[in-house]
Amino acid sequence: MRDELVGRQIADRDFVVVGATPQEMLKRGFRPVGRDFPVFLHPETHEEYALARTERKTGRGHQGFSFHAAPGVTLEEDLARRDLTINAMARAEDGTLIDPFGGAEDLRAGLLRHVGAAFAEDPLRVLRVARFAAQIGFAVAPETEALMRAIAASGELATLTPERVWQELSRALMAATPSRFFAVLRRCGALSQLLPEVDALFGLRRRRAGDLGFDAGIACLQALDGAVTAAAPLPVRYAVLASALGSSAEATALSNRLKVPSACRDLGALSARYAASVRRAAELAPAALLDLLLATDALRRPERLRALVRASTIAPLWHGGAAAASAVEQRLCAALAVIRGVDAGALAARGSAKELPRRIRQARLRALRESMRSPAAKKRARRRG
Repeated sequence: MRDELVGRQIADRDFVVVGATPQEMLKRGFRPVGRDFPVFLHPETHEEYALARTERKTGRGHQGFSFHAAPGVTLEEDLARRDLTINAMARAEDGTLIDPFGGAEDLRAGLLRHVGAAFAEDPLRVLRVARFAAQIGFAVAPETEALMRAIAASGELATLTPERVWQELSRALMAATPSRFFAVLRRCGALSQLLPEVDALFGLRRRRAGDLGFDAGIACLQALDGAVTAAAPLPVRYAVLASALGSSAEATALSNRLKVPSACRDLGALSARYAASVRRAAELAPAALLDLLLATDALRRPERLRALVRASTIAPLWHGGAAAASAVEQRLCAALAVIRGVDAGALAARGSAKELPRRIRQARLRALRESMRSPAAKKRARRRG
């Protein structure tokens, strides 16, 4: 309903069924999928149909609720349990808009406003509001932000599972303006509890050659928005966030705590450790260049090397420009092609296995040095030979 009213493409439709029982839904051929409350799949379209229900707080955290679904529950009662007014609208079968909480008006005003006081009972809603702000660019109503501060102060955010925090974070990273997610959480005091490594960046000054330094937190948010402009995939966007932390230990701690998927976790750790070296690829000596390629497992994972370059050269953490970023990638890919050209099998056939790793490294270094020599130097060497 929300997407329809603002002219966005509708990704999926949810249906609320009033006046029915689970038994009636089963008789009509609907297939049950809800474990905690009655949700059914349509036998032909496979769209979700949920029985109208109410909820009651029974314990701490996002899952501390009991649900009541019965034929007597009205649509308005069902909508009253939603988080935001823009999510508490429905359309009747005849097309009539049902909007008991002013969601359409808040849509026009670009506001994220809670439906009622029960909003404060679910700590996950703090993350959801911040994610919506990042996705659709709406402002948070002052009274809703006050409730979010109260939730943060209550300690209930600690009850959220790592999986749910990561789910909202990953969606926010892929949103239109990821910086809004972090800004909203920071204003209500939730960022320091959920992502303390990121919160610690704000006010931290870091030096960079050629300027007076920058606020690490602000630069991180700008870089995340830059990743949107670059149409970067999720692992690259997460790597931008991880590299801003300044150390692979911090990045690894964050990934482990949130149970981040391996593709994001691994690229994040590499970016946090090697982003600075990647940016200086044109200046690296052959030995350092070889060490960088081997440490990033570029021989087996060349696609991850390209992803690492993307994450390392997204503005404003990188201010060399698109041409310089392309030059970095070309330098690293060319060096990778050179060391791949060294025939390890031929080396293995000419000596002991014990000395093989050293001989392979020496051969790769010779090949890199030769490839990096200027054309004039190569010409002089051929004349001497």
